[in-house]
Formats: sequence, structure tokens, C-alpha cells
Amino acid sequence: MGSEKRSREFYVLAAFFGLFVLFLYGPLSAIFILSFQGENGGLTFPLNGVSLHWFANLFETQAVGDFGGSFRRSFSLGIMVMVVTVVVSLLAGLAFRRKFAGATALFYLSVASLVVPSIIVSLGIGVLFQQLGLEPSWYSSAFGAHLTWTLPFGVLIMFAVFNRFSPAYEEAARDLGASAWQTFRYVLLPMIAPSLIGVGLFGFSLSYDEFARTLMTAGTFNTLPLEIYGMTTNVTTPVLYALGTVTTLFSFLVILATLFIIRRINGQRRGA
Repeated sequence: MGSEKRSREFYVLAAFFGLFVLFLYGPLSAIFILSFQGENGGLTFPLNGVSLHWFANLFETQAVGDFGGSFRRSFSLGIMVMVVTVVVSLLAGLAFRRKFAGATALFYLSVASLVVPSIIVSLGIGVLFQQLGLEPSWYSSAFGAHLTWTLPFGVLIMFAVFNRFSPAYEEAARDLGASAWQTFRYVLLPMIAPSLIGVGLFGFSLSYDEFARTLMTAGTFNTLPLEIYGMTTNVTTPVLYALGTVTTLFSFLVILATLFIIRRINGQRRGA
């Protein structure tokens, strides 16, 4: 049996999608290629040899920039934001399964920060800390600024998850004598675990590369996005491209690891 002939619209949309991917990843490919410049290479094409010199240079003491410190701060901040986003989003999703007074107002308040310009949020939190006599820092003020960005997304995702979740599973567990905690632990949580992992990945990735909400709240020590931005005016070697390549590959590895975990959980659930 021959395959169905594809319509002209399919090829038009496929070409449009190809152009979109090229527009999205074209700049990244230029950064990736330039990071393999030779030792005497510059910041532009053509390549002056091919080497791993600038990747090795990342681990050496730099005249400008703190690669290791800024990466550790961004990674730690991303983990902190991820954990809080998952926990609060889960609790919010559970709470909004039942109607209560002020639920509508609370919902709109929780997602209001999505429509506020990021730089205004950063400026407001930074000024607030200064007025309170507190020193802005990546683990306090920047942490709060990032949560205003990640929590609304996490809450909206969990709302969608629970809207599709049938309460029949929980009712069956209760009929079999399970307590509220046992129902949550052995029935509800395993079923929504892939969604929670997705919320965690979303929260981490949004925090890890956030620039605007960190600009006025990071304090003395930069996160990785701020460090990279600051280095664009000082670094005159392809080491900056090598840093961009490494951080991009790290982001893809986090995504692949998360997808692997979700697939593993789904496979175990089907085999149970």
C-alpha cells in the first residue's frame, strides 16, 4: 500500500519550520564554530586554525571574568529556584482543586508578575532591599526575583495537570482503606511525577539563564549570564565563545537527563 501523497501546505509549513530552526540555532552554530579557533585566532571568521585551546583556557586564571564562581552561583540558584517552584506549584495545584474564598483574586495575583517588565521587577526588589538596609545578593534578592518568574509558570502547569486528573483514582484508594497521605504518596504523586519533573526543569532553565531580573538584584557577585554580558566588553579572545559552547551543551545535557528520567518513570509505570 503506497504512502499518502503530502499536500502542498505540508511542504510550505515544513519549509517555514526549517527556516525557524535555522533562525533559532544559526547564531549558536557560529558561536560553536568560533570556539574552536586556533591559538592565534580572533573573534571573527575565518578560522585561524582549529584547536581546543580556548576550552582549556577556561580552566586557567583569567585576567577578566570569574567563570567557575559565576557558574556555581547560577547552578546553585537554579537548584534553589527549582525546588521551591516544584513544591509551591504542587501545593498550589492541590489547593486550587477546591473552591475557597478569594481563589480568583489569589490566582490573578500569582500570575501578575508575568505581565510586569522583568527589569521593573529587578529594580523594585533591588530598591526594596536597599531601603530595608539589606545587601542585595544572588541567594536572597535575586532568588526572590527569579521566583516571580518561575512560580507563575509552575502554577499554571500544575493547574493544567490537575484539570486533566481524574479523582476516581483517589476515591478508589480511599475505598480500599488508604489514608490521605497514603493516597497522595502511592497514587497521586507517582501519576503526576513526570509533570513535576517538567516543572522542575522549567524552573531551573528559566533561572539559570535569567538576566533582566538578576541585573539589579545579584549584588556584588555575578551569576553566569551577568558575567558573560560583562565579559563582552572586556574579553578579546575566543574564550568567550568556548564558554558559550560549554554552557549551551550543559543546558542540553540537563534537558536530555530530564527527558530520560521522565521516560524511565513512564516505562516503570506502564510495567507496573
